[in-house]
Amino acid sequence: MTEPPTAPPESTPPTVPQLDVRAAEPPAADPPAPTDRFADRPPGYPSALVWLRAGILRDWRGVVGAFFATWFYLPVALLLAFWGGLTFAIAGLFAVGTGVDDQMPQVLRDAPLIGSLIDAFLTRSGGVLGGVAGFVIGFLVGFLYVLALPWMGVSDDPFALLAGLIGTVVAAALIGVLYTLYRVLLEPRLLVVSGARQPSRREDARLRPILDDCARRLGLPTVPRLLMEDDPVLSNARTYARHVVVTTAVLTEPDDEVAALLSHELVHWRTGDEITSAFVRGVGLPLTLAHALPTWLMRTFPHPGTNFVVFVFFWPVLLTMRYVVLPLHARDVRAAEYRADLGAVLTGHVDGMRRILDRRLSFETGRSGWDEAVCATHPPHELRLDALERASLTGAGAPVTVERLFNDPGPVGTRRTWLLVGALMLAACLVTSGLGVVQWAFFRPQAAVDGFFAALADRDSDAALGYLADQPSGADTKLLAQLLRGKGYQPPTDVEITSLERDSDSDTAKATVAYRLGDTRETTTLTLRREDETSAGLFHGWRLSGGPIPLNRATAEPGVRLNGVELPVATEGTPLVLLPGRYTATGPSSALSETPPATVLVGPGETAAVLQLAPVLKPAAIAAVETQVRAWLDECAKQTVAAPPGCPFSYSSSTQKITWKILEYPKLAVELTGPSSAQVSTPYETQGRAVASGTTTYFGTTSPFTDEDAFTVAGVATADGDRITFRRSTN
Repeated sequence: MTEPPTAPPESTPPTVPQLDVRAAEPPAADPPAPTDRFADRPPGYPSALVWLRAGILRDWRGVVGAFFATWFYLPVALLLAFWGGLTFAIAGLFAVGTGVDDQMPQVLRDAPLIGSLIDAFLTRSGGVLGGVAGFVIGFLVGFLYVLALPWMGVSDDPFALLAGLIGTVVAAALIGVLYTLYRVLLEPRLLVVSGARQPSRREDARLRPILDDCARRLGLPTVPRLLMEDDPVLSNARTYARHVVVTTAVLTEPDDEVAALLSHELVHWRTGDEITSAFVRGVGLPLTLAHALPTWLMRTFPHPGTNFVVFVFFWPVLLTMRYVVLPLHARDVRAAEYRADLGAVLTGHVDGMRRILDRRLSFETGRSGWDEAVCATHPPHELRLDALERASLTGAGAPVTVERLFNDPGPVGTRRTWLLVGALMLAACLVTSGLGVVQWAFFRPQAAVDGFFAALADRDSDAALGYLADQPSGADTKLLAQLLRGKGYQPPTDVEITSLERDSDSDTAKATVAYRLGDTRETTTLTLRREDETSAGLFHGWRLSGGPIPLNRATAEPGVRLNGVELPVATEGTPLVLLPGRYTATGPSSALSETPPATVLVGPGETAAVLQLAPVLKPAAIAAVETQVRAWLDECAKQTVAAPPGCPFSYSSSTQKITWKILEYPKLAVELTGPSSAQVSTPYETQGRAVASGTTTYFGTTSPFTDEDAFTVAGVATADGDRITFRRSTN
């Protein structure tokens, strides 16, 4: 074997930071405590941040296992999987076992020999198969349900799913860092509580020279704080982030074995293995705390009954730690043990380390079972001896050096790795920023409001309907497009969003919008709803609640036009809907009546649009009706009978000769009953008067007479093209 390399002697021994626990010597002899809380960190790290980062990034397998098991609720998934499997197993046992005859197809049942064999098999084992299949199905359903439950609300949105996953990773990493800082900063107090103490003068005089010599050989200018643990039986030492705790039994060991043990612990301290373990525990802190209780109970009360009760209540946590977290983390811990053994090679104490391992090998049991074979934190002593021998032999690969042991950055510390990580982070930031800009510009509530009114300004009905949550069912969208393109349409102008409030719990928002419609400035509140479906698989857009605004009547009289477009006159048909804006309505015209243009104002957010057209009687139509009535009365007056047929006046006495004369024509009241019809009547105070004159014979005597009669005229006036026709009433 070659002599292991040693560090050159130094003029001064490695410095030791002062303990912040009570010393055995008088307080006056203590030098002032260092102000830097990390002054006792291992050498070789330019700052505490680099020290922490190196330890945190070493065990990526353990970090991933702790993160997945904790933040994907793996214990809860196991619990629900077990009960789901049990429930489905019972259901399958009875469902398949009691309905075997119904499960087998008729073709197989009738097949000779094969049908009998299958029937006998299902009769005896169908329930068992159903139970097994039910358990497997129930287990998978329960397990996958818990894993997918936190992401069900965003399963249709890959961007939101990615954002949620990133947020979970960041939260877990933050908890891990905070827990690591807690363990490092409060380590002196935590060790005092666990029973560690400052070494006495005798203990310090026994261990300090060996510790300083090992540090010099390893090229370490400083050493960790040394604490003692009162255990006279077990020779052992444990390394923490800033301390090395040695049991009192080590004091009785030979110097070379003590030096080998301390060299091993110095490598642990220099490489920051405790930082790695603390960060893994911190990432899975909820699971770590949940696992601490049953572990403490089984260690404090070592009894089979206690272990059984604890397992019944905590089995999901115990199994998760045993089969997921511990195996992944133990792999790095075992690698750290091999690496720490090389400290004895560099300090020249291989024989001492060999004797320690040989002595402990005699107490080692078989590595059978999951706990010993997979979850063990220390490799088998025989393999450690083998690795130690290979490192000590000449020509067995590259020699072990301090540079290789302490300055090898590993796969997570190379410049190429950090450049790749930096490039990926920069790309992620750029992509996230770009997506954020797109989201802000096109997929926020304001964008939906602006887009809706912009589509109205462009008179694009299809685009405007695309911003509405409720699409028209059965409405005539082609007619709506014609109405918006008509000459009489005016969209809302001077649109301004004065305020917007978003309710994140219900994915709704309310926008207060001011606009001008016609000559009036209006303000309304619009409700928006976030779309469930995504655009490009990433973005959730917004739509205005509601749909197009229905007209107060789906049909109209013939000749009714809106923006120059004639409306349908069918009694049954598609509903007529409008979009916000100003519309100009015109009605039919005839020789009898005319319809003045009307304005229909439809504001956003309204529930119905009102179209009111009122035809009015033409002044010339009244004169035309009066002319026809007078001509008719004149014809009646030409008759020389007492009761001219179809005329409004008559004389009841018998006469030989009679003549009629209109003294006063009635003043007519004409009321429209439709665009082309009107009711003609005579008010009581404007009745007409006619006088009848002639001779009458009474008992052979002839005498003249004159009689005046008041009469009224009633009928219907209708327009037929450019002509007006009056028809008298028959009653």
